[in-house]
Amino acid sequence: MLSKTDLERQVSAGDVDTVIVAFCDMQGRLTGKRISARLFVEEVAAHGAECCNYLLAVDVDMNTVDGYAMSSWETGYGDMVMTPDFSTLRLLPWLPGTAMVMADLSWTDGRPVTQAPRTILRTQLDRLAERDMGVIAATELEFMVFDDAYRDAWKSGYRDLTPATDYNIDYAMLASTRMEPLLRDIRLGMEGAGLYCEGVKGECNLGQQEIGFRYDDALITCDNHAIYKNGAKEIADQHGKSLTFMAKFDEREGNSCHIHISFRRLDGSPDGVAVFADDTDELGMSAMFRSFVAGQLATLREMTLFYAPNINSYKRYVDGSFAPTAVAWGIDNRTCALRVVGHGHGMRMECRAPGGDVNQYLAVSALIAGGLHGIDQKLELPDAVQGNAYTSDAERLPTTLAEAVELFDNSQVARDAFGDDVVDHYLNNARVELKAFNAAVTDWERVRGFERL
Repeated sequence: MLSKTDLERQVSAGDVDTVIVAFCDMQGRLTGKRISARLFVEEVAAHGAECCNYLLAVDVDMNTVDGYAMSSWETGYGDMVMTPDFSTLRLLPWLPGTAMVMADLSWTDGRPVTQAPRTILRTQLDRLAERDMGVIAATELEFMVFDDAYRDAWKSGYRDLTPATDYNIDYAMLASTRMEPLLRDIRLGMEGAGLYCEGVKGECNLGQQEIGFRYDDALITCDNHAIYKNGAKEIADQHGKSLTFMAKFDEREGNSCHIHISFRRLDGSPDGVAVFADDTDELGMSAMFRSFVAGQLATLREMTLFYAPNINSYKRYVDGSFAPTAVAWGIDNRTCALRVVGHGHGMRMECRAPGGDVNQYLAVSALIAGGLHGIDQKLELPDAVQGNAYTSDAERLPTTLAEAVELFDNSQVARDAFGDDVVDHYLNNARVELKAFNAAVTDWERVRGFERL
């Protein structure tokens, strides 16, 4: 990590020539500008940099689409301002001479862009701060590695790619070692960029891995998530390989992004005071934590759009796949959508609903909003599911994006927590995706219908 003074010194010495000013868009991608380091120090550091407001109103192909109140042809596609958050300033070791800073988005009159993912999370953190609480979180991203370079994979239409391993490598050392030159460069690169890397392990699918990072304040975790996800792809590209975080690449196990979360009472200490633990409770759970988890159960279905934002996300929800299908909670039970783990200061909840395609700012915002709903309403927590939640009589997560859209649209909890402008913005994004998908003719349809129908 760098201070402004450190950056100015390195720019003067010629060690840094480029500063990336970036933010996370609706799709969870890093978006922004590469700026001359000299210009950044002389002007942008103080005043920010402009970017077109359509960056929060496009689809994954960067097509301008209708239906957004904040950005359209009728309003002229004006500017937003990217204001650097200097607590995020860092070097990117895998890009020579390059520093990076995350930005908050505002309109040119200084008003925050309420639909920006980072702003949405800040709003939920402000709600907690009013109660003298903060959030500790960690995100666990899985990805699949392929021996094909990104541009070759694109040319092939992502068909007939060669996975980096040939069989299930969950926790396996031998086959994972084949990827170690790439994985090591990712780990060391992230360490050099200020992240605390805990380690890496193989996963079930072919070429599948998970690199873990230490928990931190929720905003720091979400910023680091964006930097890691983008950086891992850049480093893979430098190795002539590719990797994907999409929720479901094939019919085997999907890529998850389990999110661990706990609230802390702010007292000036680095981690705060744990409020989810109670030694007098038979399960070690405080009354607040019980209501927090109950709030997640009550809102999980209606908030699923923020956990599973894409058509492909719902392909991951398969019984017996370690991806959740039941709206259930359990103690260290991986068949449930909500898994309670840890004890004492480490007591926390793991939400297993998000996939690797999740926008982490939105998912953590939804977890905060659902938890506060449960706490405010003093919701009672039902008994934990014992055994296999896949065969339980619990409610099920939505199975399609269309179902999730309807639930989110009718969620009063979401509208109260995020505001109508935010809810309507992300509903439009999902409906754009649904319309595009419903108009597409897939390989699956051709194989089934070309000759035999």
